[in-house]
Amino acid sequence: MNKFNKTLIASLVVALLIGLIGPTVVLAASLATINLGTADNYTILSKTGISTVGVTSVVGDIGVSPAAATYITGFGLTLSSAAAFSTSAQVAGKVYAPGYANPTPANLTTAIADMQTAYTNAFGLSPTVTELGAGNIGGLTLVSGVYKWGTDLTIPTDVTLSGSANDVWVFQVAQNLSISPAKKIILSGGAKASNIFWVVGGQTTIGTTAEVQAIFHLYHQLLML
Repeated sequence: MNKFNKTLIASLVVALLIGLIGPTVVLAASLATINLGTADNYTILSKTGISTVGVTSVVGDIGVSPAAATYITGFGLTLSSAAAFSTSAQVAGKVYAPGYANPTPANLTTAIADMQTAYTNAFGLSPTVTELGAGNIGGLTLVSGVYKWGTDLTIPTDVTLSGSANDVWVFQVAQNLSISPAKKIILSGGAKASNIFWVVGGQTTIGTTAEVQAIFHLYHQLLML
């Protein structure tokens, strides 16, 4: 079952899991959080589409633009006549698309612009670590910093993010991100999901029953399997 809980855009928060696993990457970094603007109003926001297969639980609003509502698949949307949003049994919130009634189209245009600004700003940060694990960070414990990959990034085993409530993580993934089924991204030491930014240039695939505490900024498509 895929579970998604609202904190910021595309935030994927399930439960507070405490623990330390695997080797630790130590960095000395002080980062400011990334301003998401009105994109902060959405749990999942995408330009091209949102897809799910199987049982999914999303807490908060989701939206697409400029893609149409037909690019939100697997949610069984219900749209009332002349409504500004649709609903879904799998979404504890509202679903927005540009073809819906006002003010939805204008709100989505603004949110997408804010998302693109945040995406550009996050990808523009100078990395403190590049190509960690050759694109495989399974089993690592990571402290705050800017991590960059020019390739795909895979998470085949649990990963821990260890730091205080003021620490910030930015993960710059040029291509695709894949989290294997039943794996966890664990927060330790007071780390907050709202200070974790995954900036993904390609597609994000989250395996069945995976538990993720992180903020996903989706410039392309989020595919939840």
